Amino acid sequence: MRLPSMSGHFLLSPIPESSSDVLLPKDVKLAVLGAGRVGKSAMIVRFLTKRFIGDYEPNTGKLYSRLVSVEGDQLSLQIQDTPGEMQVPDSLTQVVEALSKCVQWAEGFLLVYSITDYESYQSIRPLYQHIRKVHPDSKAPVVIVGNKGDLLHARQVQTDDGIQLADELGSLFLEISTSENYEDVCDVFQHLCKEVSKLHGPGGERRRVSIMPRPRSPNMQDLKRRFKQALSYKAKAPSALG
Repeated sequence: MRLPSMSGHFLLSPIPESSSDVLLPKDVKLAVLGAGRVGKSAMIVRFLTKRFIGDYEPNTGKLYSRLVSVEGDQLSLQIQDTPGEMQVPDSLTQVVEALSKCVQWAEGFLLVYSITDYESYQSIRPLYQHIRKVHPDSKAPVVIVGNKGDLLHARQVQTDDGIQLADELGSLFLEISTSENYEDVCDVFQHLCKEVSKLHGPGGERRRVSIMPRPRSPNMQDLKRRFKQALSYKAKAPSALG
């Protein structure tokens, strides 16, 4: 299944703080999983900053947090980047198990492979199966992404292979180039945000919180006037010793 285009509805923006009765933003927790050097970190950085920083893959398991607005819905977005030292099939099982805590924490998943690395494509199925093992109700949304779509000369995974795998697993699929197309990257994360938001039920089960309004700054001219009045009153008052 291909991911429908939803570009143009995503906005990184601060949450207004001026209201005395504020809706807390919905929590959205996403995890980006896949083999090493497939561009997971680059996708996250591109999404959050709209900038592409080379072949960005520091991958230290960093957690990114940001307040965002998606189609008018305010979200507290957290994206977990994950280590990508995966080899198929030798250490894949151990690596997948090591990601269990992350899989338990997250509510939506982005499974990324590189179209230039067939082994990274092979890692998608075991990752998906582990997600469904941890989330057996199958409600956690999963999107499969074939990244580095601009490197056609080095392609090892055909587009049809990605579509077929996604169809078998019942997931959405998109082949993108993080370095060339920000809109596609945005579509992927926006879709996941919307799907996770739906898990919280109608209205997102957001809680209202009352915020005490800030006290108004004192009027300095008024303070000076009252101070002069007090001094004048003392000067005119009869002496207690008189």
